[in-house]
Amino acid sequence: MTSTSPSPRQGLPIRRILVISLATLVNLVLSIWMAQWSVDWLPVAASTAAPYVDGLFSLEVGIGCFIFVGCVGFILWSVLFSRADKYDESDGLPIEGNTRLEIAWTVIPFVVVMALAFYSIHVNEQLASLGPKTKYDLAVDQQPDAVAAADNLKDIGPIRVISRQWSWEFVYPDGVRSSELHLPVSQRANFQLSSEDVLHSFYVPAFRLKQDIIPGSVISYSITPTREGTYRLRDAMFSGAYFSSNQTHVIVESGEAYDQWLKKAASQPLVSGLSQATELYQQRLAKGDRGWATVPPAAPPMVNDPGHPDVLHDA
Repeated sequence: MTSTSPSPRQGLPIRRILVISLATLVNLVLSIWMAQWSVDWLPVAASTAAPYVDGLFSLEVGIGCFIFVGCVGFILWSVLFSRADKYDESDGLPIEGNTRLEIAWTVIPFVVVMALAFYSIHVNEQLASLGPKTKYDLAVDQQPDAVAAADNLKDIGPIRVISRQWSWEFVYPDGVRSSELHLPVSQRANFQLSSEDVLHSFYVPAFRLKQDIIPGSVISYSITPTREGTYRLRDAMFSGAYFSSNQTHVIVESGEAYDQWLKKAASQPLVSGLSQATELYQQRLAKGDRGWATVPPAAPPMVNDPGHPDVLHDA
């Protein structure tokens, strides 16, 4: 009498399908919640560009969370319910030749990467329309009128942004100079970014925009602030020993307050502007100029309004 081995069941059991479906649904809900929550990790949004950058960041966090939780969940399930017996030292069953599985783990990452790529392109196009930028080589484009006319859609400006090792200087159309950047809310400001020595980077986290500043060139750049407050401008490009102190305030205020500030600043004489690196360098010299060699900071800029560095900022 011959015995016949039972034929393997085809497909997944209903119970396992329900468990996988429920786990996927829970993972999806958790990922959506994490994506929405991730926006709170960022500084306050204070420009027209911020919602687009935040949306892209939120999408990437959601996708990353779904993949991470799914992989960790599968590992925990295997450890808890599919682990080998205590003294089982045999190898696991191979899964070579599973065409459907190979197609799945090829197609799914491809779709995810392409979706992120297309959405990123869309965000970049939106940012380009909100804050177009043009680079001018000073050795070729020596006419200031050509640089000033780079953005015909500006509401105010152009405001010259001069970066140095290690200080910021802002020159407004009427000649007012300041160590802190003042902007009217909901008005598109055009900047002319330039460097007097090395590479610097104009970065305001609350605006979600960063622009490198290249020596020997002028970069026309536009930003529209949408929220009144005091924000922090940081030099995001390593430019020497004191680059981390190359920070200042960006003060976004109402149009009336901005006009009043311009009139008040115009009536004030020029004084030494903000330069925290100068003070740090003097402390170094007082201690004998020991340690790694460093570049002496440039002299503080002469400005009408040196600002108030001790004021707290929102972001």
